[in-house]
Amino acid sequence: QVQLVESGGGLVQAGGSLRLSCAASGRTFSIYNMGWFRQAPGTEREFGARIRWTDSKTTYADSVKGRFTISIDNAKNTVYLQMNSLKPEDTAVYYCAASTYVDPSTAALYAYWGQGTQVTVSS
Repeated sequence: QVQLVESGGGLVQAGGSLRLSCAASGRTFSIYNMGWFRQAPGTEREFGARIRWTDSKTTYADSVKGRFTISIDNAKNTVYLQMNSLKPEDTAVYYCAASTYVDPSTAALYAYWGQGTQVTVSS
């Protein structure tokens, strides 16, 4: 099993920045990719970014590309999501997730999930 604990959410004005953290523990050796997803009320969970544990290869959704940066500290088993130029439409619960797949293209391929952290961007 892998446990994920997120932190860093909060309220920020449009144009501001936040950094989310996700600490992984347990059987972390089984993880290939770490990802960030988000879900706004009444919508489906949406992919945001992912990073490959071994070589830090990153993939971003078009909606966050150029504004968000995902990074990893292997020594701390922690993944970060730096969010800049935030917009009101970025308001959502943000979830950290871990996958044992080499190229997890959907949320269904992530077996482990954190509890979520609320990000609210005011206009």
